[in-house]
Amino acid sequence: MKNITLFLMISALFLLAECKKKDEKSDNFKNLTGVTWKSDSLLVNGANASSGLLAPFVGDVKFNEDGTGTFGSYAGTWSFNNAETQLIIVSSALPINQLTTDIAQLTSTSLKITTLFPNLQNPSVPLNIRMTFKPK
Repeated sequence: MKNITLFLMISALFLLAECKKKDEKSDNFKNLTGVTWKSDSLLVNGANASSGLLAPFVGDVKFNEDGTGTFGSYAGTWSFNNAETQLIIVSSALPINQLTTDIAQLTSTSLKITTLFPNLQNPSVPLNIRMTFKPK
């Protein structure tokens, strides 16, 4: 009887510890949601593109803990991929419904993302976009 009670107590402790681990937020999550980000640069194929077609992306970016957010002039939802190496942004206001970006850097003081974006003028050659952000 003592062995069963001991086994149940140990099992309960493991379950509690595992639940706490799942509730903990990763450093990437904390860094991303901890501040409002202000765009620092927007480059397309290496050239400044903060005006023109991609101007609505410039401005403040806020990633809320509930998975919603604002991205320049756009509002929508965001998520990480499983490895937290990509950000997936979904908004019906975007020219494409889902934008997947690679995270080049994510710290408490810097966010740098890259992505390929459809080129409306030449669909066979996508736009190579790099955006950098600093905390506001």
